[in-house]
Order: sequence, then C-alpha cells, then structure tokens
Amino acid sequence: MRLYPGDVELLGTLARMPFLDRLELAALSGRSRAAVYQRIERFLEAGLVESVGQASELVTPTRRFCLTGRGVRRLASEEEVPVAQLLRTRPVSEQWRRLLLERLDAAAMIYRLAKQAAQFTFPLGVRWQRAAPMDALLELPGDLRTAVVRQGRTADRTGFAKRIRRLKQTPGHGAVLVICPDETRLRHARRLVAGPPAITFLALERDVALAGAEAAVWRGPTGAARLTLREALAYALPTSAERPERPLVRVSLPEPLGPECDDASWMLPAVITTAEKRVLDLVGDWPWLRPGHLAALLGVGRRRLTQLLARLDEPGLITRIVRAGAPRLALSDRGLAYLARRDRTSVGIARKRWSPEPRWPDDPFDWRNVSGIRSRQLLRNLEHTESVHWFNTLLAGQARDQGSRLVQLDPPHRTSRYFRSHERMRSIQPDAYALVETPSGEQALFLELERRAVRPATMAARLAPYLRYYATGRPLEDHGLLPRVLVVFEDELAADHFLRIAADAVARAEVPLPLLVSDRLRLEHHGPVGRAWRSIERSAPRGLD
Repeated sequence: MRLYPGDVELLGTLARMPFLDRLELAALSGRSRAAVYQRIERFLEAGLVESVGQASELVTPTRRFCLTGRGVRRLASEEEVPVAQLLRTRPVSEQWRRLLLERLDAAAMIYRLAKQAAQFTFPLGVRWQRAAPMDALLELPGDLRTAVVRQGRTADRTGFAKRIRRLKQTPGHGAVLVICPDETRLRHARRLVAGPPAITFLALERDVALAGAEAAVWRGPTGAARLTLREALAYALPTSAERPERPLVRVSLPEPLGPECDDASWMLPAVITTAEKRVLDLVGDWPWLRPGHLAALLGVGRRRLTQLLARLDEPGLITRIVRAGAPRLALSDRGLAYLARRDRTSVGIARKRWSPEPRWPDDPFDWRNVSGIRSRQLLRNLEHTESVHWFNTLLAGQARDQGSRLVQLDPPHRTSRYFRSHERMRSIQPDAYALVETPSGEQALFLELERRAVRPATMAARLAPYLRYYATGRPLEDHGLLPRVLVVFEDELAADHFLRIAADAVARAEVPLPLLVSDRLRLEHHGPVGRAWRSIERSAPRGLD
C-alpha cells in the first residue's frame, strides 16, 4: 500500500494516541470524518491497524484502533527512525498496549475530553502516563500541558488523597482537570486539590461524557461558578522543569489481537459488554449479593440475569457460594484485579480486602476461611448484610416504578464521612448512602439498619455520631443538600422506642437532625419511597417527599 503524507500523519496520530475511534481520530488529526473512515478501511485491509470493541455506561459501543506490528514497522520506515526508537518513544509496544487495554474505559473517557477540547484548540495531543499520578497530559499549543486525573469508581479516599499529593509534587503541567464518578467524591476532591501549585478544575464523569464542549460543567476548588472546558483550559499556564517518565525497560512489537487473546485479563475491558460491566460493579460494591437482589438492582428478569452471569462465569470473574440456604455472588480474585486495573488502584490491596477465596483450601468454607478482611466481616454478619441488600432492592425497584432515578447507591466502605468536632476527628459509618432524583427534587439518604440496638443506651450511642455530624456544616458541604437519616428496625416496637429516645436526644443537643424511622413490615408494604416513615415531629406515616 502506498502511503501519502496525510496517511503517515494519521498513523502517527494513532501511534501517539492508541485506541482512538474514528470520530476522535478525525477531531485530533484535523481530517474530515469521510477521509478518516476511508483511510482506516485501507489501513485495515493492508494490516497496518487493527481494532477492538469498547462500550461502557457512558460511552456508546464503538471500534477503537491501534497499530499492528506491521504498522509500527511501516511508520518507522516512513519517518526514517529505527523501530526500537519508535517503540521506546511512543506507546505502541505490546507492553504499552496491554496497559492501555486494561484502562480502556478510562482511556475512552479521556479521549472524549480531548475530542471536546480539539473543537477550539488545535493541534492537541494526549500523552499517556504509565505510573505518574495523572492519567494523561493534554498537550496544547504554546507549550501548555494540562494534567488529566480520573478518579475510578473503586478508588478509596486514602489512595486518591495520596495520588493528589503526588500530583502536587510533580512538575510539568500548568493546570489539572479532575474527573470524579459522583458528587460526593467530587466535593471531597475539591478539598484535596485546593491551593498551589497548579489551578485545578473538577467535573463529574457523566457530565464530561454527555455534555458538549460549551457546557459549563467544570468547577474550581472554591466558589460556585461553573466554567466551560474552553474557559477552564484558558487558565493553563506555560510549564517548565518537566520530568518525563522513565521508559519501559522491556518493549516488543505488538502481537496480533486475535480471538485467542479474548481470554487474557488485559482484554477484558474490550470483551465484556456494558451490561456485564454493570454486573461486576454491583457485585463488587455489594459482596455476597443474592442473584434475586442483583436482578432487582439491574432491573432485569431472571432469564437475562442468568445469561449475564453465565458470560461472567466463563472468564472466572464471579464466585458463587451457597450460604444460609441461598446462592451468593462475589467477585473472584480475577474480577477484583479487573476493577483495580481499570481504576488504577492496587490489585494487592483489593484482594486483601475483598477476596472471597478460602484462606485454607482444605478446610470447610465459612466466614473464618475467607481471605478478604472486609469480605469476611460481611459474611460473618450475613443476616445484616442481606438486610441492607434487601432495602437497596426495594429502593431501586420502587424508584424505577414511580419514575424516579437512583442516581447514586454507595456501599458501606464508601459511605463513611469524617469530620472534626470539638477538636477531635469523628466519623459516621452508615450502612448505605443513596441519592434519589424524584419529581419533587433530589433526596440524599443515609441508611442505618438496626438489629441489635434495642437497649436505650445502645440506641443513644447509635444516634450520637449523627448528632455531632449535623451539628457541623459538613452535611451540606459534603453533599450539596441535607441528607436524611433513615433508621430501619425489624419490628414496630423497637422503632417506637427509638423515636422516643431520639426525640429526647435531639432536644438536648438542639441539632436539627432530619431523622426518619421505619420497620421491615411497613417498608415491605409501602416501600422506601412510600408512606413508610415516621419522624420526631410527626407520628403519622409519611413519604420521603
């Protein structure tokens, strides 16, 4: 195949930015869409590029392209540089390709961001980072570089704080764009990024994916004003003292991406579908979930759920056990590694916390024999764990039936809130956090499922952390609205008792605590969105609105 100068430029763009789709390639190369579609077909026929499929909840299904080994050799020949030099200076080696494939969903989001920026600044490039705290650098005209940091869904508070701290110590960028998965973590990240050395802007991942370049979705570390991407990037300053990453020690030409690669761990983001990724996220959030509860959270029938689980069983991403007379689902070690690599978190820490594998394979399987520390704790308290899952399924199902939307549903390990009260660090540790978008507006909810708090002293102790939390300004600062505290008991008698104790405690503390109390029978009859709740002010049942 004869290559024209424009063809070499397209191959060079794919060498610098592997796994662009056609529309992104057109935007970042400055070529028309028709020309890109035509040239990609010719490159495929000549064996210079190959493609993988990719889709996620926020990115529609598309084909993403990268250079083959033949394409790398041809590009090196056209640019008159040694193949070894090309492998070391651009992310086209087999090792780089596997790393980017593991992060393919995150890469797709950053490419969408770059495509938006290319509408008003050109030329623009993306330089991928392997081990640096940022995911990539946007290279803009005028020697401007903007760091892009994506906070993954499974990234914990401590790990992400360390990453931001490292970012502040890393020279070579004049501004930072932080992409967060939800409003709560965006507000936490705003506190982390405040201050020098580089100005930082934050946005929700959903807004970055679905809003256009002129949508005002970017926020500074302080203030309520929102900026467009064009306005945010205008604050980028020229940088110096850049410290480039050390190149990979070992590089080799990329191998063909044939069907035999589908079983490789690094190919999972390109092989599994959006629905299957959603299943993995939910099972990862809620270990030991019953299949029926999972189907309710997904909003699918039993037959569809069986198909999804069978597809995830083939690569060994799901573990099934039977406990308390029912099947339970958890992510296998391979499934945990998939999520950790996607979100740039530690595989070792994920397995240490959540592995369902037996500690002693020859011993009978019970909670003591579970490797993951937190997974073991959830299995030990399986009755309470299942009650939380039961409430979540009721909430998801009723919200769906009534035209509401469950925007956010966080498991216990993401619901903790830390705050300072009377010069001491305090915390609340709810069983779940939910954000529901109803016709009357958004409702933020903390859930406390109580099975043991039946004595007055125990009930008061459960309530004390919330009274301290709501005595500060942190609830509004953390969420943008005042979350309600939902306390659920097994029976109505315990709920009545708790309401009396709560009324006395709130009156003594003089703290306006938005507390709602219910019991299992009322919730099964009316649902979490219905008239199942009683408050300190009103004994008559009421809804969340």
